[in-house]
Amino acid sequence: MAGLAGRWRIVAMDLWDQEAIDLVRPGFIAFTGKGTGEFGFIAVRGEMDCHFTQRDGRPFVEFSWVGSDEGDEVSGRGWVELGKDGALTGHLFFHRGDDSGFRAVPFTAKHSRDGR
Repeated sequence: MAGLAGRWRIVAMDLWDQEAIDLVRPGFIAFTGKGTGEFGFIAVRGEMDCHFTQRDGRPFVEFSWVGSDEGDEVSGRGWVELGKDGALTGHLFFHRGDDSGFRAVPFTAKHSRDGR
């Protein structure tokens, strides 16, 4: 869990550009440190059940998630790893739907914190 706790700003996704990612609120992924987390981008919101571990000595998390997309119930799975550059790289899968890689960086003063 070390190094992953907190709120991260999604700055890139394979399937969607930044304008789409930030449609409703700034895109984010967050880890509580209690085995849970949440994310939001476009009109998607998800709550995660996380399993924290390490890969190649770096923090890594696999998760399942449930949430909504424009009011419709959705679910899926995903993973995130902390890179040597301090950014997160991950992949999000929708059950029987799209999947996309993403990159996230820690929120800073220049990022809006209304991703909650």
